[in-house]
Amino acid sequence: MKKLSIIFRNTSILALVLFCSGFQQLVAQDSSAVKEVKTKPVLKPVKSTFESNWVLDNQTVMVAKKGTFEMDIQHRFGTVNNGYSDFFGLYAPSNIRIGFSYVIKNQLQLGAGFTKERIQWDATVKYAIIKQKVSGGSPVSVTFFGNTVIDTRAASNFVTFTDRISYFSELMIARKINTKFSVQVAPSISYFNNIPGYVDINGEIQPTMENAHIAIAAMGKYSLTPNMALVANYDQPLTQHVTNNPHPNISLGLEMTTSNHTFQVFAGNANSILPQNNNMYNQNDFTKGQFIIGFNITRLWNF
Repeated sequence: MKKLSIIFRNTSILALVLFCSGFQQLVAQDSSAVKEVKTKPVLKPVKSTFESNWVLDNQTVMVAKKGTFEMDIQHRFGTVNNGYSDFFGLYAPSNIRIGFSYVIKNQLQLGAGFTKERIQWDATVKYAIIKQKVSGGSPVSVTFFGNTVIDTRAASNFVTFTDRISYFSELMIARKINTKFSVQVAPSISYFNNIPGYVDINGEIQPTMENAHIAIAAMGKYSLTPNMALVANYDQPLTQHVTNNPHPNISLGLEMTTSNHTFQVFAGNANSILPQNNNMYNQNDFTKGQFIIGFNITRLWNF
């Protein structure tokens, strides 16, 4: 009986030792698993697909970090067709926009601006939906941009208040191919509550254009140095109107950057600055040399 008690006691001690050993191994495995989860690599977004909110006449997929305030100055001279008489458009009537934007939270930017043409005020929203990753994850960046514009000319130009309003929406898809080269495409839709028309023989107003206009833009940037790049843009109208079909816009320029500034100077054939106006009403024909000189200046502050 004594021997049986000794055997039972030794067996109990051995079982306890094995249990404690197994429990410690299990805890170690759990800790290792937790550690493995914690050290899983984070997919990092690519940096500087473009250097600015703008490439010439169009927005880019870029949304700065939270707390970034931006001021834009966009200037378009007249067409170069008149030659020396107005010094190739530099002394012709020009168009100017001054705009401001602020990134209120990561990926979301709100803005406003004022344009000389038609004395238009615009309110903008921009949201980075997807960001291209350095390795793994999404191969492209996707950003939405939209605006609402109010034409504030005299009331005699309109029948109702809603005739003053137009809208623009686009989905931008971009990829940074390598450290030097980035590209973007952007389908868009412009909508005008008030469109050109004429009075027919029955005294009824007939539209000469559609209210909605669909277009697609393509752009690219090629870096020559860390602070200088060639930039290009092309806008192709898709909607066919009864009359007054707009011409495509093609532009080519040079971009120079610092940590807080971007300066672009270029030649293109659209002078309205606001995207819906360029897409809907551009009548400058680049095949006839109807180009304008323009520049964009952006300044950033971080708060």
